[in-house]
Amino acid sequence: SLVARMTLKAGKITSLAESIRAIADMEDPISHTLKKTEVAKDLVFEKMYCPLGVLLIIFESRPDALVQIAALAIRSGNGLLLKGGKEAMRSNTILHKVITSVIPDVVGKKLIGLVKSKDEIADLLKLDDVIDLVIPRGSNRLVSQIKAQTKIPVLGHADGICHVYIDKSADMDMAKRIVLDAKVDYPAACNAMETLLVHKDLNKTEGLDDLLMELAKEGVVIYGGPVAHDTLKVPKVDSFHHEYSSMACTLEFVDDVQSAIDHINRYGSAHTDCIITTDKKSADTFLQQVDSAAVFHNASTRFCDGTRFG
Repeated sequence: SLVARMTLKAGKITSLAESIRAIADMEDPISHTLKKTEVAKDLVFEKMYCPLGVLLIIFESRPDALVQIAALAIRSGNGLLLKGGKEAMRSNTILHKVITSVIPDVVGKKLIGLVKSKDEIADLLKLDDVIDLVIPRGSNRLVSQIKAQTKIPVLGHADGICHVYIDKSADMDMAKRIVLDAKVDYPAACNAMETLLVHKDLNKTEGLDDLLMELAKEGVVIYGGPVAHDTLKVPKVDSFHHEYSSMACTLEFVDDVQSAIDHINRYGSAHTDCIITTDKKSADTFLQQVDSAAVFHNASTRFCDGTRFG
């Protein structure tokens, strides 16, 4: 999964360039008036977008994250300090050089700074008079450490334990396509499926057997919760709160949509979760009660992505 995150192939570079052009073509968000209210005669309140200030963003492994973050910071008028993982230091240095070389002098080359040493982070985290927001992108351990070391506000999520729940009324051909995309397309991503929940009535059905065969064919290793372990004879999972980031996932059977919701809210990481069903009532219940940043009906968890969301 580390190598997958580090690699910058031609296709990824092309999609990065396209996403930067899309950001460049956006309407300028700064000084954009959201609301204007005359609260009394000649007393007007105006609400508008403005930059947050100076951002310190600490991220692990992925050099393409540097490009995405820098583009968004430039577009939104924020100053930026970037600290990438040591594994991608050479890629990060070159990408930073490319980006700063095209920033016009009127803006200033120092808008985006690159922090190369891990030792500098501790000093930067003390600068609550200079840095306005810290955004750590990485492991649970990284996010927890940053929160413990600074008075600066921290915006960060740590885990990507994403679920797909197949309801008893699901179209199993659709379920197969969604599950394969959610798990196999890019298993190292934080929006990849880590747990597959299945309605108990689908156990030992042809549709589910076909799906499990396809996952096995793709090389996905399946671990079972207590029920799936007993009925399907797959290795037992140690914990439901586990992010594989690889070609493996947990499978468990649940009684109904409410059991699936309870499982997700207990063991998930509030990132992205999906229900596959043709029953509108079940879908609405799931969408309203699952407490995650992105909740999908009949769509792959991989769609949770800044570029996809525009």
